Amino acid sequence: MIGLCSWIVVGLIVGAIARAIFPGRQPMGWIGTALLGMAGSLVGGFLSSLFWQGNIRVFHVGGFISSVIGALLLLWLVSRRR
Repeated sequence: MIGLCSWIVVGLIVGAIARAIFPGRQPMGWIGTALLGMAGSLVGGFLSSLFWQGNIRVFHVGGFISSVIGALLLLWLVSRRR
């Protein structure tokens, strides 16, 4: 249960950072921001595993940065659909 709560909190932080970096307005609330951050962590972890061997964790600096990059990539893909 604590793992799920920490994933939600980290997802909220990652999503908020990605929304602050990405230009323009993104119409989503707290839940959407947390889901964006969690999905960004999955995308960022997948992309980083393609480039580096080993397991990058979200709580390390490299894992946190790859999570933000994944969330930015998702925001960019969503903005292109509109």
